[in-house]
Amino acid sequence: MDILIVEDESEIAQLIQLSLEKEGFSCRISRDGVNALRMFQEQPPDLIILDLMIPGLDGLEVCARIRQKPGTKDPYILMLTAKGEEIDRVIGLSTGADDYMVKPFSPRELVARVRALLRRSLRQGGQHQVTRTQNFIVDVEQRTASRQLNSQEAEILDLTNLEFNLLSTFVSNPGRVWNRTQLIDKLWGDDFFGDERVVDTHVARLRKKIEPDPANPSFIKTVVGVGYKFEDSAVT
Repeated sequence: MDILIVEDESEIAQLIQLSLEKEGFSCRISRDGVNALRMFQEQPPDLIILDLMIPGLDGLEVCARIRQKPGTKDPYILMLTAKGEEIDRVIGLSTGADDYMVKPFSPRELVARVRALLRRSLRQGGQHQVTRTQNFIVDVEQRTASRQLNSQEAEILDLTNLEFNLLSTFVSNPGRVWNRTQLIDKLWGDDFFGDERVVDTHVARLRKKIEPDPANPSFIKTVVGVGYKFEDSAVT
């Protein structure tokens, strides 16, 4: 697995690199946001460890630009920062980060989180499963999802890895009510370290991509006091 470390503090970057290479990962380092985007375009990594406060372009802007670029590889992003306020976590996750870690950190915990992120895609492998509902088709093996509303042509959805896994979970279980804990267990398993409200952030991002009107969702419904459910008739 190839990991891009975007960190301007040399000691921290080297600590991360040594910790990950000791576990068998291949690492590259960028000291600023502009160079990080160039390295991403030249050789997309499997995962990016992205500091929030970096020269050139800050981590939020780098994260947003990466998520806007369609490509064959959609890396997981672990945002790393000295800021620990809740608003910073929410902003970081809303731009497309998959996880958030606050400095100072334990190298062992960092490695554990990296492994947890990379295992998400592995959980989806090994089976060719195509799930259809009235308006959606999700192909797990090909990692593609499409939406067809009414008589319109089918539209390929541009989803991050986590958004794809979340939609696949919903489409496979139309009508089921999921609480946050169940969704975390389904998507992250026992490796989850963060705040369970991260589910709300990713549901909101997914709604923006699949709902005709995200403010009044037709498919991903909020069940007040419980969680979420997906409403779209299954196709047998």
